[in-house]
Amino acid sequence: MRHRVAGRSFSRDKDQRRALFKSLITELLRHERIETTEAKAKAIRPDAEKLITLAKRGDIHARRLAGRTIVDPVVTKKLFEKLGPRYKERAGGYTRMFKVGPRLGDAAPVVIVELVDREA
Repeated sequence: MRHRVAGRSFSRDKDQRRALFKSLITELLRHERIETTEAKAKAIRPDAEKLITLAKRGDIHARRLAGRTIVDPVVTKKLFEKLGPRYKERAGGYTRMFKVGPRLGDAAPVVIVELVDREA
């Protein structure tokens, strides 16, 4: 039974999983659209939305909190200068997922995660 076992492990230890999530979130914010497995997309979605909410605040403490997750200072700058003001009037729901289909190698379900109202 899975009592008191929350989240997904992805067959990785905690440090590897944290690094995976940081890189996926950074690339999502950099490109505003990524293709990944459905399980990974569902795992990073809440953290990515929290970072955009921090960017809407825009103060120095929010920048430092976002810097803990985002590994590239250029992406942090983009988050606070472009993405935060873009979603200022939006109350939430900054990302969407589209199912693409199974991956050829292992038939894992693949999705496209993108930011809502992204630039073309």
